[in-house]
Amino acid sequence: MKTPLVEQSLRVEPVETAPGEGFETLAALAPQPAKRRRGRTVLWAVALGAALAASVIAAVTIGPAGLAPSDVVASVLAHLGIGEPTLSPLRDGIVWELRMPRVLTAAAVGAGLALCGAVMQALTRNPLADPYLLGLSSGASVGAVVVIVLGVGLLLPLAAFAGALAALIATLALAGAAGRGSSRGPGGGLSPTRTVLAGLAVSSMFGAVTSLVIFWSATGDSYREILNWLLGSLAGTDWVSVAIAGGALVAIGIPLIASARTLDAFAFGDAAASALGVHVGRSRVLLLGGTALLTGALVAVSGSIGFVGLILPHGVRLLVGSRHRALLPLSALAGALFLVWADTAARTLFDPRELPVGIITALIGGPVFAVLLMRRRVS
Repeated sequence: MKTPLVEQSLRVEPVETAPGEGFETLAALAPQPAKRRRGRTVLWAVALGAALAASVIAAVTIGPAGLAPSDVVASVLAHLGIGEPTLSPLRDGIVWELRMPRVLTAAAVGAGLALCGAVMQALTRNPLADPYLLGLSSGASVGAVVVIVLGVGLLLPLAAFAGALAALIATLALAGAAGRGSSRGPGGGLSPTRTVLAGLAVSSMFGAVTSLVIFWSATGDSYREILNWLLGSLAGTDWVSVAIAGGALVAIGIPLIASARTLDAFAFGDAAASALGVHVGRSRVLLLGGTALLTGALVAVSGSIGFVGLILPHGVRLLVGSRHRALLPLSALAGALFLVWADTAARTLFDPRELPVGIITALIGGPVFAVLLMRRRVS
């Protein structure tokens, strides 16, 4: 007699048989629903990918110096060694040195934050989880604020990453210490509840340190720079920023997407995941560490940008459901698309003044998340 858990796990992950085996699987008895799911996922992936590519080109054309899409394509092709340069040095510099790095950084940061949000929500079984849940943003803020106050802004990305990593270590150490002496299940001492509470405690402590440094030392230009970073901004990004954010997304994001089956198992709870063959404690530490490293790299180039990792996974779930094989890559595409346009709005709506993009994401994310809650699709 099959238990509901076994039946559900078989339905979510169809079992494939080797050629010549003389029995039918549950997936073979009902192939159409799985095919429809895959077809819907592919359609959304193609649609979001095409929209993202078109948005990157369109976003580069928007700004005080008007450019045509053909100008953007010509500049990119020329720098890739395809064809001859057709733009003036000034217009080519606007495309290749100013706008394109910023738009690509926005896409990489948005994709990474949305991906980390989906992973965090699965690991903690908390629909309000986002990449900053473990105190990463507060830790990165301490590092960034210290180097800005000291006047060594060139070290800001490294300091922000180091601060985020310190916050992760502190959170995991506190969660592990709190779990010692308690009854250990399959996940050991690092349970979702203890991890979240430890993250909140670490976030509060690092936030207090940031406030103290700002109050005690920040003045004039350094105060404005600190505020801009704390609110999240992509101003001043360059090809180094693209390399940091894009490289981290590829190096860490691909393994996170490959962990889709493990995250599906976590959705049933630690005991069920262990019964399905998942090493719960080790998997949780590795996945939390991966999301923290990716978030730290992204925060280092963009500052603290909220709501992307919170609302985008919920929006994608409305389209394709909760299977992480579809949810993770589509969340990354949706996050990239969202942040490209949010940053475009931040730099153009109030021209010549520029808003930190974190303000735009909060203005959009708050009402959108309220709508999702009202639809009762977030449980």
